[in-house]
Amino acid sequence: MLIFSVILLSIVALIFLLMIASYVGLWFRAFVSGTPIQLFNIIGMSLRKIPPKLIVDTRIMSYKAGLKQIGVQDLETHYLAGGKVLDVVQAMIAADKANIPLDWRQATAIDLAGRNIFEAVKTSVYPKVIDCPARKDGEWIVAVARDGIQLLCRARVTVRTNIAQLVGGATEETIIARVGEGIVTAIGQCKTHQEVLADPQLISELVLNKGLDAQTAYEILSIDIADINVGENIGARLREAQAKSDMEIARAKAEEKRAFAVATKQENEAKIPLAMAKAFEAGNLGIMQYTKLKNIEADTHMREQIGKEVRVD
Repeated sequence: MLIFSVILLSIVALIFLLMIASYVGLWFRAFVSGTPIQLFNIIGMSLRKIPPKLIVDTRIMSYKAGLKQIGVQDLETHYLAGGKVLDVVQAMIAADKANIPLDWRQATAIDLAGRNIFEAVKTSVYPKVIDCPARKDGEWIVAVARDGIQLLCRARVTVRTNIAQLVGGATEETIIARVGEGIVTAIGQCKTHQEVLADPQLISELVLNKGLDAQTAYEILSIDIADINVGENIGARLREAQAKSDMEIARAKAEEKRAFAVATKQENEAKIPLAMAKAFEAGNLGIMQYTKLKNIEADTHMREQIGKEVRVD
């Protein structure tokens, strides 16, 4: 019985030592790295459901990089808040090496806002290029010069991250929309499309001077016209449509005048019998005169019919 108890205690002690060994290893690594962390604190991380290895490694990493102000408590708090501790530490190290101002509070706020803080710092160091519009869509920026010629353009926008505006600043979609609008406006101000084809850089300069990166998470470094093609003659099409519209209006007015003339004629013809009746009553028109008038009308009608038959032949 005694032997069994000794064996059981030995097994329990061995399991305990194996469990403690990992914590001791982390404690020793932190100690030899010059940033000692209490052993009970490391054990407590597991109880708080915080991975001790992640906290110890990031603490050593930041300490060795010269970011001694980042404490273990800061790392634990950010992890419990749902943040990506490793990304934040790597981003702060990269920002420090590149002389980009970035403190712990700002970095964690950016990370908790859902932005990739490490990628943002990399973009600040190595600017990236945004296609406008996105090439995967197969679309063009469509603009029309003052001479009515349509131009199809694509631009490439070089940007770098504006760390100060990363939280709450507009994203790439806003940059693409603003650049597209700026190109359309700039081309619309050109007298002819030849001006744009001769010097596309003129459009780039006009757009770049508009300050399109205001209130965005990026700073625009350059805008380059990557491709430009001549489209349809929109001005000619509009003039043709206007001419057709004017013709229809003229026809409508002519028909209106013709209808008015016909109505006036019919109205005047309707007044003739009444006038003749009044003339009979007043004694101004006799039977012989009336008969002569009817003969003249019949003769005129006959002549008109003969004239029509001759024209047909």
